[in-house]
Amino acid sequence: MAFSESFKPHIPYLRRHARLLTGNQARGDAAVRDALQAAAAGQVTIDTELPPRVALYHLFHACWQPDPSSPPQQDRPQAHLDRVPALARRALLLTSVEGFPARDAARILGLTATDIDLLLVEAQNAIEADLRTRVLIIEDEPIVALDIEAIVSDAGHDVEGVARTQREAVDLFRASDIGLVLADIQLADGSSGIDAVNDILADQDVPVIFITAFPERLLTGERPEPAYLITKPFMPETVAATIGQVLFFFEPAEPAPAQ
Repeated sequence: MAFSESFKPHIPYLRRHARLLTGNQARGDAAVRDALQAAAAGQVTIDTELPPRVALYHLFHACWQPDPSSPPQQDRPQAHLDRVPALARRALLLTSVEGFPARDAARILGLTATDIDLLLVEAQNAIEADLRTRVLIIEDEPIVALDIEAIVSDAGHDVEGVARTQREAVDLFRASDIGLVLADIQLADGSSGIDAVNDILADQDVPVIFITAFPERLLTGERPEPAYLITKPFMPETVAATIGQVLFFFEPAEPAPAQ
């Protein structure tokens, strides 16, 4: 089989990769097409010593250059990616989305594995700085609340307050600019974290992570049906990773049209 034929199974994934890099399907497809045409015309050399998938991505990155005139993308995940330095973004997407080990990502970009490791740290730092927000914790157990506060702070976010009751939670939320809510469901005075979150969501659409020992009380099909649910006892890494995922992907709901 010709070496170029071995590229074909990987081209759809390269198109996805190009879309994430460029922020636009049409620009991504054009970049992939330009790279393949340059190879076919002999304008660039395909490294046949590399595995086909690595060689294909190496070809693409050797040909593609970002267009500084391209407008920033508005969808939230892409907007976060757009604020990561260009080379660090390439390294991040190659390893985290395309699944290349650092050694292959380094081959694709013409760098060393150590370079890739440093770029990934740079990318993570840029994303964390961009995601920094104010957090409301709804939790009536003081020790658990302290643990969650420490996790939130270590992740670079600001704890705006800890509420022990439904009333406290709603009052704190309305008094502050909250970007994330972490909520238990059984509170100190017998009130409900679910009701508190319902009251909050009636005011504003914000991301919510439930942290509870009673997950079955949330899996009812009723609002707020939790997209993010952590069961107690929890691992700190799980909470930190979930916070990052929620903030990265959260898209506020469109406001209802005026009557």
